[in-house]
Amino acid sequence: MDNLEKVERIREKTGVSYEDAKIALEASNNDMLDAIVYLEKLGKVNAPKQSQYVTSFETETSSEFDKAQADYEKACKKSSFGEKIDSFGEWFKKVIKRSCEIKFNVDRYEERVFSLPLLALIIIMLFAFWLVGILLIVGLFFDYKYSFEGVNPTTVDINDLCNKASDTCTGLREDIKNEKK
Repeated sequence: MDNLEKVERIREKTGVSYEDAKIALEASNNDMLDAIVYLEKLGKVNAPKQSQYVTSFETETSSEFDKAQADYEKACKKSSFGEKIDSFGEWFKKVIKRSCEIKFNVDRYEERVFSLPLLALIIIMLFAFWLVGILLIVGLFFDYKYSFEGVNPTTVDINDLCNKASDTCTGLREDIKNEKK
């Protein structure tokens, strides 16, 4: 950038005459920033006014911003009936797939008696709840142990609960045998 361009830029930024810009540039060894500072020291350019910024924990927002935010949230929540049906269908497919992956196992004396998908157990329970419930409880007294395969333990391990129920029934059965003797 040649001196003429520098003088022009200084003049644009500060609003001084060409002559003052040229004198300031020569006095500052052709450095534009130093030339502007030089002009400020001479009082030919007013120093920029300092703005004060204050932050507080409570901020006030304009009503336009609040309205825009509310409109955005409303638009995000909008979904058609078809989209809701589709999302429900996707969720239902995942549940069915997962319930087919999880197996309900029945063991006796460390030998697998039978295994069936959790979905089948749920369907059987829907039609014959009392019969299946009673058979499961009676089975505990005859050393049958129940477990689920394919379940990831989260906060409660369901297989641990099944083992505790089986151990409780075994202990109860042993107590009853000991009292009879």
